[in-house]
Amino acid sequence: MSGIVEFAGTEEAPTGQNRTVRSALLDAALEVFIERGYADAGLAEIAARSGMPVGSLFQHYGGKRGLYLALWEEFREAQERRTAATLTAERGRGVDDPIALFVAGARAYLEGAWDNRRFGRLLVEDDGPTGFDALRRQWDRAWVRRNARLLEVDEKRRAGRVRVRVLTTVIGGAARELGDCGDETEAHEIVDEVCGILIHLSAPPG
Repeated sequence: MSGIVEFAGTEEAPTGQNRTVRSALLDAALEVFIERGYADAGLAEIAARSGMPVGSLFQHYGGKRGLYLALWEEFREAQERRTAATLTAERGRGVDDPIALFVAGARAYLEGAWDNRRFGRLLVEDDGPTGFDALRRQWDRAWVRRNARLLEVDEKRRAGRVRVRVLTTVIGGAARELGDCGDETEAHEIVDEVCGILIHLSAPPG
């Protein structure tokens, strides 16, 4: 996985007390970012809610940008682990059809988006640090390439690349909707609907 988090603070192994401090800071940062937006979030409020001094925030994350990127990295890695575990389980059951694997992975990703909808709500606002959009596009391009390999699409063919990009965009758009969804029944309906769309769109033409 590509690491995109850029901490300006001191690197320390996240064990013991450090892990507790970092978790408290990230939880508080997520709350404040959701309530006030990234631009209006204050470091003093984040530190106060975490119960940690502002100095600890700078030591571990270097500031507001580092906190936001750490939250994104945490979300991204959790989604990748969840999807990978699902694909491993499906292959273990003997599933080898590329479309079936792709849709299973998409379902896992969307269910993860619902489970982690607090951060998803933040992404819906498009209110992040300077340069975040470029980092997100970098990850999106890598996501498209992974999906192309999973679907066994020839990336040298423009039509194949476009098909995979469209499919990936559908998943990403649905994940954003799930981040703004407050009803579990509706969330499951969205996931089922999108997976049905993906099955239809994944089939190669002809």
